[in-house]
Amino acid sequence: MKVVVLQFPGTNCEYDTKYAFEKLGATVEIIWHDNVSIPTDTNLVVIPGGFSYGDYLRSGALAKFAKIMNSVKQYAADGGKILGICNGFQVLVETGLLPGALKRNDNLHFISKYHHLKVINNDNIFLKQLNKNDIVNIPVAHHDGNYYIDEAGLKDLEENNQILLKYCNKDGETQILNGSVDQIAGICNKEKNIFGLMPHPERAIEELLGCDDGVKMLQGFFN
Repeated sequence: MKVVVLQFPGTNCEYDTKYAFEKLGATVEIIWHDNVSIPTDTNLVVIPGGFSYGDYLRSGALAKFAKIMNSVKQYAADGGKILGICNGFQVLVETGLLPGALKRNDNLHFISKYHHLKVINNDNIFLKQLNKNDIVNIPVAHHDGNYYIDEAGLKDLEENNQILLKYCNKDGETQILNGSVDQIAGICNKEKNIFGLMPHPERAIEELLGCDDGVKMLQGFFN
């Protein structure tokens, strides 16, 4: 399996992501944002976490203009699989590849800790290794993770099984973390080939680091 990890000025999780996928057996290549193409043998594009372009305008708002993004959009249109983690989720939303918007956390503070997530839909390649209603414990680290979508958009997400994960407590009860609409932590597109989430599964792949609940999430991309 060939995984391409994008790198922008300010990205800081590209090597964590590379390590995680290599540990699971993938071949990983980091691609600089100024490149104009994605390798033809790519099976998955990952837009990792960090602060692309310093988040100086709005999280992900500058990254969407990078040269590599034209190829990413074409890759998506051709059915290629894309995973956006944290800042990567913000980039996907800014480019319109995923619906909604990501705002400042409702408490206006950066949140960095492990937090439980509930699997809402697993009828997709990303979460197919998990069961619906499973609870995983995954690190979060964001300042602008407050997911917003209007009422009509939320209805579409629900009807098309596009809501992947919600913030919850250890018992699976929905819990407010950052103010996200319906406590949404991750979504996908209608075609289920583009995935975005604020938590960091690549930081939860070894018990040594506190938890390996991210392994089954990332393993879903391996056929």
